[in-house]
Amino acid sequence: MWKEFKEFAVKGNAIDLAVGVIIGAAFGKIVTSLVDDIIMPPLGYLIGKVDFPSLFIALDSGNYASLKAAKDAGAPVIAYGNFLNTSLNFLLVAFAVFLLVKQINRFKRGEEPEPESKECPFCKQSVAIAATRCSFCTSQLEVETA
Repeated sequence: MWKEFKEFAVKGNAIDLAVGVIIGAAFGKIVTSLVDDIIMPPLGYLIGKVDFPSLFIALDSGNYASLKAAKDAGAPVIAYGNFLNTSLNFLLVAFAVFLLVKQINRFKRGEEPEPESKECPFCKQSVAIAATRCSFCTSQLEVETA
């Protein structure tokens, strides 16, 4: 079992996944900071000096000065401002991942795989790329140089 685990852990896929998770976590923090510190403050100012993370509804109909005060009092709250921030974070991360995948797919389309076979010019059968003689009609084939 230890041997199987070692084989799994050192495979390229497991290492790629680990690197992806680490980069994803760091990217998530960057996007969170972008939303919380760059996008939402001017948006809140333009809407009417609204601080989105502090938007909430107290379900006990109490009047609380802030979300923290309501939570400290033990009041049940719907913190819809936090939900808006988190939703915007998600949309930005999803859009960034979409752009990344789109770019990777564009690069992959440009790569054409090396042909494994060629067509015999005499009998039109498929033969190995390194073949010097056709196995079907025994004709002499030219060796292709790269």
